[in-house]
Amino acid sequence: LTKNIPIFVCTMAFPGIPCPLHVFEPRYRLMIRRCQESGTRRFGMCIYENGKSFADYGCMLEIRQVEVLADGRSLVDTVGRQRFRVLGRGHRDGYHTADIEYLEDKKV
Repeated sequence: LTKNIPIFVCTMAFPGIPCPLHVFEPRYRLMIRRCQESGTRRFGMCIYENGKSFADYGCMLEIRQVEVLADGRSLVDTVGRQRFRVLGRGHRDGYHTADIEYLEDKKV
């Protein structure tokens, strides 16, 4: 999972740390639904960076649970899995995508 990864541009995420999300924008609702339907249940999280749309580094998140609300919004329980570096940027149906390479963390 390194090509055309869906990117949620929001906040910082870290491996092993829960990252609860309130998803309300239609583009991200679509992205979350596709992540679930594809079976990967994963997407990248990057912070916004002026001039680039999103930062050069981010964290892969894994969806643990999704609660869809009556109005279509979702409460998404995710956890950080692995850091990555962005190699290329793209778009798909309103949300960002990226080609990435995973970074190896040194064990402490």
